[in-house]
Amino acid sequence: MKFIFIVQGEGRGHMTQAIALSTILAEQGHEVSHVLIGKSKRRQLPEFVRKNLKAPITQFESPNFHTDNKGKSINLFKTITKNILRSQKFIHSFQIIDRVIKADQPNIIINFYDMLAGLYNFTFRPKAAFWTIGHQYLIYHSSFPFAPNSLIQKKMFQFNTAITALGADKLLALSFRDYPKSAQKKLIVIPPVLRSEIHNLTTTEGDYILSYIVNPGYAEEIISFGKENPEIKIEAFWDQKDSEKVYHPHSNITFHQIDDHKFLEKMANCKGLICTAGFESVCEAMYLGKQVMMVPVSGQYEQACNAIDAQNAQAGLAHHSFDFKLFSDYLNSCTKNDQSFIKWQQQLPKMIEKIIEYPNSSSFQ
Repeated sequence: MKFIFIVQGEGRGHMTQAIALSTILAEQGHEVSHVLIGKSKRRQLPEFVRKNLKAPITQFESPNFHTDNKGKSINLFKTITKNILRSQKFIHSFQIIDRVIKADQPNIIINFYDMLAGLYNFTFRPKAAFWTIGHQYLIYHSSFPFAPNSLIQKKMFQFNTAITALGADKLLALSFRDYPKSAQKKLIVIPPVLRSEIHNLTTTEGDYILSYIVNPGYAEEIISFGKENPEIKIEAFWDQKDSEKVYHPHSNITFHQIDDHKFLEKMANCKGLICTAGFESVCEAMYLGKQVMMVPVSGQYEQACNAIDAQNAQAGLAHHSFDFKLFSDYLNSCTKNDQSFIKWQQQLPKMIEKIIEYPNSSSFQ
């Protein structure tokens, strides 16, 4: 089979999933002929993405979240209005996507949660099958735990997810754990797509808590806390463009620029991980047997749901701030992760093989 990937450019999770899935497909004899990735002015395309994706990469303008002035919470009004003002650029993006797909003639297009990909599939009706992949598609499962008390944000999350999946033939829902078979025939719950490097790491328990921050505004919280609690050692990763490669704001605090290999090595040897409540980093920590404190980005309802779902899967605990003291106390008293997540995740290659081989089936266990 020939595949084309369309990948949302916000954060690193969707891009690392694309890298890992392309490796699995190549090992099974398939080809990823092209990868289209949405642009973000806030972030550069990480070098590890260019290095690890073997297919040609084309970037295009795509809708992005916009934060408040401190770079911490999502500003929904700013997100909506700024993306509306960029609509002309999105029309050009449709042309870029269409040109690549017509040139490559793929059998299957896989969308890693990009809105324009869903709109493209609905509008242009390409001949290829259209599949979506992401943790977000678990919302179509009756057992998914929605965060309470945020009806408008819930509806917007559902709307955004529906746009990414317009006309989809399959919804591949990545999950922290197995779910019962869904009544929704297009929905297939599968394990997380993790990079192959993680399977070869040796874990130890070091003397530091690791942190990964998507929005640099959280750095202020980390620095402030570290200065007040010098006994707790913190190592953090960020993508602050104008910062040095390794930055030491205090004797017990180290910031590293995003580096995929270094991050995994640090995670394998940390006491535990504090991060925003995305999906990818939490799964990597679970695979390595590390507990996680998840801090949902304010205004990002999807992350509030992720935190609940991850807690239910015994990944760690959800909290409203980067409270390293609370997390340190938690790590001293919690039970270590068992092997159930590893067993679940290792089923992925065989499930992908069966999904491709039997595209009309809805059961792959």
